[in-house]
Amino acid sequence: MSTHASDPLAALGSLPGVADAVDSVRKAVDRVYGHRVMRRRSNEISSEAALRGARGSAALSGADWALEEVRRRTDFSADAEARTVGAALRLGAEAGQLLSIWRQSPLRVLARLHLVAAGDAGVSGVSVGGPGDSVGRPRLDGEAVDEPLVRAPLPTPSEVAGRLDGLAELIVAGSEAPALVTSSVVHAELLALRPFTSYNGLVARAAERIALVGSGLDPKAICPAEVGHAEQGRAAYLAAFEGYLSGTPEGVGAWIAHCGRSVELGVRESTAVCEALQRGAA
Repeated sequence: MSTHASDPLAALGSLPGVADAVDSVRKAVDRVYGHRVMRRRSNEISSEAALRGARGSAALSGADWALEEVRRRTDFSADAEARTVGAALRLGAEAGQLLSIWRQSPLRVLARLHLVAAGDAGVSGVSVGGPGDSVGRPRLDGEAVDEPLVRAPLPTPSEVAGRLDGLAELIVAGSEAPALVTSSVVHAELLALRPFTSYNGLVARAAERIALVGSGLDPKAICPAEVGHAEQGRAAYLAAFEGYLSGTPEGVGAWIAHCGRSVELGVRESTAVCEALQRGAA
């Protein structure tokens, strides 16, 4: 039996509102997994959840495209918004390939996520100081961070390194904390640290998805929390994140509950997809 000293994530389960959020998420996930369409067409639901999750994550990062536009496009290099949507789609496709590595080497997964998000910039920047030189590694002193959504004070690279190591140790050690708690902390820590020079929000939300899927809560990846984060809106997202940054029990608990509501809204989205498939409308 873990103690809160050796398993600090477990202690967060007793914060205000967290137990109710965990219970509500568990019931919602169980309901969608019990849908009759899931028995024979779960791969289609997973693919659609990845697409809709990518659209939601990109929307939070400033590229709020209609779902059909995301579905229709093939070129995501035209401008900054298109590159953001392309990055979100690549992350959604890559996340499932990294589940086996996450519990053994989360820092390696984060580096890979940033490399995938950066796309061509990560491939073409071969010279020191070139456009891809900062890709796939934590930022260094003096490097600017392009993160359009989060304006909180930026930790120093040395702080980033220490907190990333601490987060990785918690993931590798495992926890008795509910999946919602762990995934919410992963998400918030990466938003707070902004360890890379770009795409930190997209990477944070992709890591949240990996944590939810890898925990066994959502093994088929059909409950896209990114959909719910976007549906609740940027203002609510940032207000909840500010609560996490405050470090108060109420603030951290409210962030976890916000993430729980996002998962439930993702469940609702996939339930609607199941119903459409059952009617033959999708």
